[in-house]
Amino acid sequence: MTRRTLALLVALLLVGCAQTPAQPAAAPAQPAPSAAPAAEAAFPVTIAHKFGSTEFAAPPERIVTVGLTDHYAVLALGVKPVGVTEWFGEQPYATWPWAQDKLGDAQPVVLTTGESGINFEAIAALKPDAILALFSGLTEEEYGLLSQIAPTVAQPGDYVDFGIPWQELTITVGKVLGKRAEAEAMVAEVEARFSEVQAAHPEFQGATAVVATPYQGIWVYGPEDARGRLLTMLGFKIPDELAELVGGGFGGNLSMERADLLDLDVIIWLDADSAEGPLGGPIYASLDVHTQGREVFLDSYNDPLGGATSFVSVLSLPFLLDGLVPQLAAAVDGDPSTVVQRP
Repeated sequence: MTRRTLALLVALLLVGCAQTPAQPAAAPAQPAPSAAPAAEAAFPVTIAHKFGSTEFAAPPERIVTVGLTDHYAVLALGVKPVGVTEWFGEQPYATWPWAQDKLGDAQPVVLTTGESGINFEAIAALKPDAILALFSGLTEEEYGLLSQIAPTVAQPGDYVDFGIPWQELTITVGKVLGKRAEAEAMVAEVEARFSEVQAAHPEFQGATAVVATPYQGIWVYGPEDARGRLLTMLGFKIPDELAELVGGGFGGNLSMERADLLDLDVIIWLDADSAEGPLGGPIYASLDVHTQGREVFLDSYNDPLGGATSFVSVLSLPFLLDGLVPQLAAAVDGDPSTVVQRP
């Protein structure tokens, strides 16, 4: 199995997303500044989640994020975590370019994903006063052990694991930090960007679309996944047959024999060059979506735009909309002669 295939497994969240902290040589992050006195008036605050609820008596100052995208909401709200979790991409301090300015000169310890589980001792050594695991798949046992280190917020029980919408994640982090109003304003601003895109591109409304990657043939992301929600927020529709295919999870495999289900108005392919053989197989090769060039190709690992398609967050979305919308417009315009620029 190649290194790239292993990375793809992690990106698909099929390895269980167990976090194994690996501390880099860089110095630990400095503690985040205390919340303003006005924010403290919102405390105590209680956050409900899959395994119960967690109360914070005051704004935490030393935050560790176990959730794969949680640190972007923390950074957006002006707090710098002391520990962050690496998903994929191996960016400096697990922070992609769209958030580097928010990170500044902070040097959080990076917790990497792996098969040996969470290193609770390493997390405890960071002396956190809050652990966030919103975009995660924590087990109840892991939650219990983390809670012995610091107040821990697990993923919500209302969604599939790794399925919390970016809006709810951002606002939940805002509550924890005593910055709910600021978080809600950020969410409203990004949602307004989506409304602007929908108004400018009526051709997106009701057009069929999906995000896919060539894992075990064809892997499609469903409506409960961040990538699926991205499409529906733009006005696209994931066909019911594909939504049923993935069931209650964030995605599922489509056999190449059923590639006919991919004859849509547009497809976003992540990491198409990792396909073993022709992308999508022989049936896919004959579909209009392919022959008419209604595809957008993104590289998750080497291109920030591709990475942003998976790291859907309040910080990545403005960057993602700027780069992705023109490509979607070119792919879905109905003109086979239109060339969609491939990164």
